[in-house]
Amino acid sequence: MKFSQYHITEGIKKSISKLEYKKPTDIQFKSIPPILKGEDVLAIAQTGTGKTAAFVIPILHLLHTRKIFGRQDGVRCLVMAPTHELALQIEAVFNNLGKHTRVKSFCIHGGVDQAPQIMQLDKGVDVLIATPGRLFDLVSQGALILTRVEILVLDEADHMLDLGFIKDIRDLIRHLPKKRQTLFFSATINDEIKTLAYSLVTKAIRIQISPKDPVAKNIKHAVAFIEMDDKRFFLEYLIKSNDEQKMLIFVRTKVRAERVKKALERVDIVTDTIHSDKLQSERELTMKNFRKGDLKVLIATDVSARGIDIPNVEYVVNYDLPETSENYVHRVGRTGRGSQKGQAVSFCSSEEKEVLVQIENNLGKPIERLEISKNDYQYTIEISAEKSNDWKSLLKDAEEVPNRKKKKKK
Repeated sequence: MKFSQYHITEGIKKSISKLEYKKPTDIQFKSIPPILKGEDVLAIAQTGTGKTAAFVIPILHLLHTRKIFGRQDGVRCLVMAPTHELALQIEAVFNNLGKHTRVKSFCIHGGVDQAPQIMQLDKGVDVLIATPGRLFDLVSQGALILTRVEILVLDEADHMLDLGFIKDIRDLIRHLPKKRQTLFFSATINDEIKTLAYSLVTKAIRIQISPKDPVAKNIKHAVAFIEMDDKRFFLEYLIKSNDEQKMLIFVRTKVRAERVKKALERVDIVTDTIHSDKLQSERELTMKNFRKGDLKVLIATDVSARGIDIPNVEYVVNYDLPETSENYVHRVGRTGRGSQKGQAVSFCSSEEKEVLVQIENNLGKPIERLEISKNDYQYTIEISAEKSNDWKSLLKDAEEVPNRKKKKKK
């Protein structure tokens, strides 16, 4: 079935055509019809399958064809997302697909002044995309009215629970009308997510896209055994060997992100970081540069990069293995989006081998090994520009010693 055959407004079809979407993905094919019928949906699908468009397309149609537009006293659709980056990304999808509709979409998040956000809400918004923190702030201040919400969407719900928002989500439900359509989208499912989901939905249509391999088939992923202190040399080699490719590097912590950035700068590799200690304006500029391709190498933590859709990322590098096995799938899913092919490589140190076992148990099969001979391992370290710079500084010091001795004799 093609998008042109769906019973949706022509304005949305026009936008879909301009974006060159032709056939729906599996999650879109299974989600769009029940959402258009007004049913609750509980959807589980791996990253990179087109979940966002799966709810944006039918929501735009429903709001566009209903009589009331831009109510001054509250939003009509609330979309909750775990991070600033994902919320802004969802807003962009609503704006791109809703360009030829009368639906107004707006995103609120923390890290910026809330006064302009309140002013925009006062003008009237149909779809509000929000991160939990700023959303709860504005509701508690009485600056945001949710009694008119017709549709509630929880996107990347599993990640919101990981970040500890479950109590806040339950508190928020008290501010929403009981009669509403609820759409619950998640990449993974466990008992906690099931409990939350079934407390929010009513007779939901359950959709689960779960292939045997949770990593998309167009992603080639492998692991290399590299000791912690040597990882920077292999990352340098990998980047310089693929200098025209867009590369996303994952590390465990904000401190590690900055350390890896400095290590790369020492060998003349331009990069940047994205994590929660950065100002929102800095994060947005970094993401803009990375999307455009002006920045080729981005170092990220799991919290910042989860769920964001960045075009044409050819390589994902797990510089550190993730803390949870589920995050491995989310990380490598940043490449090979849609029909594109991607590559992912993980650096596993001796200390991380237990984590690798957990990841492979979650995947249900071993990850391909990249075999590195002792000679190649040593060669990669020796050819590093950082090592060359060390030798240069030693030579410089050696040259300066005789000069200092001559001065003393004088």
